[in-house]
Amino acid sequence: MNASGPYLAEIASLMGDPARANILHALMDGRALTAKELAFLAGVAPQTASGHLAQLLRGGLLAVAAQGRHRYYRLAGAEVAQALEGLMVLAAAGPAARKLPQRVGADLSQARTCYDHFAGRLGTDIHDALVAGGHLAVAEGGYGLTASGEGVFAALGIALPDRPPRRALLRPCLDWSERRPHLAGHLAAALACRCFEKAWVLRRKDSRAVTLTASGRAALAAALPGFVCDAPEALSSPVPALASAAV
Repeated sequence: MNASGPYLAEIASLMGDPARANILHALMDGRALTAKELAFLAGVAPQTASGHLAQLLRGGLLAVAAQGRHRYYRLAGAEVAQALEGLMVLAAAGPAARKLPQRVGADLSQARTCYDHFAGRLGTDIHDALVAGGHLAVAEGGYGLTASGEGVFAALGIALPDRPPRRALLRPCLDWSERRPHLAGHLAAALACRCFEKAWVLRRKDSRAVTLTASGRAALAAALPGFVCDAPEALSSPVPALASAAV
């Protein structure tokens, strides 16, 4: 065991406090937020939030960047989001899951962001259509793309990286609400960015829930035959997209 690094129990303790859990959950969509915003979302006083943020920074779960007079906090990386999503799988099966407001639970299960990629029914339906169409190949550390898979991403306007990215190109990520994989990795993040840029998917204010638009449904179905998603389409004007996490 590496005595210089944080122990599993210490990481579990950091995530286990309700206020810190709320802070981490608020950052699961890849945004960077100020301490004031996180205090509000966590339901604690600003001074209390500052103490929690300091602990999360020391534990390596958060990163911070200064911009002018403000400091913006975000998850330290995709691996933190992956760990949180795994914990949500366990939490969804327990008594606490029944305490979620019905509408909130339904909206998140239909379509949401998981750090920098899509989750919920939208994410699993994209994954399933790629698998059923033979567009994914099992590769070390995740998925690779077949020739037809490269064509799917090209049709959506997403170029493959010239060099191997630091993270897996594509990998399965167990979805806490659907209990089956959605897609994570470099190209999954690039797909989410593309969908937000083209207003194929719209963010919802103060929520990880997102909305698939009619144009988005058509674009995904055209590039990916077999894609079917029963998440409801947007009925109103787009919500201005927040900055997405770097891919």
